[in-house]
Amino acid sequence: MTVVPYKEDNAGKKQQVARMFDSISGNYDFLNHFLSLGIDIRWRKKAIKLLASGNPKIILDVATGTGDFAIETLTLNPDQVIGVDISEGMLEVGRKKMKARGYDQKIDLRLADSENLPFQENKFDAVIVAFGVRNFEHLEKGLAEMRRVLKPGGRMVVLEFSKPRRFPFKQFYNFYFKFILPKIGRLISRDPAAYTYLPESVQAFPDGEAFTKILDRLGFNQTSCTPLTFGISSLYTGVK
Repeated sequence: MTVVPYKEDNAGKKQQVARMFDSISGNYDFLNHFLSLGIDIRWRKKAIKLLASGNPKIILDVATGTGDFAIETLTLNPDQVIGVDISEGMLEVGRKKMKARGYDQKIDLRLADSENLPFQENKFDAVIVAFGVRNFEHLEKGLAEMRRVLKPGGRMVVLEFSKPRRFPFKQFYNFYFKFILPKIGRLISRDPAAYTYLPESVQAFPDGEAFTKILDRLGFNQTSCTPLTFGISSLYTGVK
């Protein structure tokens, strides 16, 4: 069953996710760091380090949101970073951030659909996505598009929430994710659906080995999964 933010709405997942992120865009960065206790910043840094050996010059950040992952790629000194997202609200916050920090000449944020990327084949040295693939309406279609625009030998890095499996952290995490996080998110974001959808979408996502098997089936090579912070999130990589 497809998990959507607004269960009483007949719109597709893609449209609902875009509307949800539009509604929380103003508070997204604060909530992201606050609810993860700032650990998400370390996760992004670790993810980008996986690209260093390839010295990528043109990078695509899919589901870029407000552009935090795109900003982190600047440590690699790329020539160009393009971030795409389906939420114009998130992109607008991101563009203001880029301009304020002087990154707007190197990072270009565009409205685009991950399942129909407006780029030619073999364009990017690296493709990245943080906390976005579980929001794809058609997961394999989005991943196949990411592979299509990668250059041969290019690397994809995916950072995504996963499900801890060890006692007692699994129980503590599930309690926090299902009961505490939605209440805090609802209080600050004023969108009760957004932080109820988050734990539901994580539970439904095929994490770990199930995800690497999907990457293998789509033609990615050298696929791997590295759990982070007791399995709260995982780093996935694959090479075209």
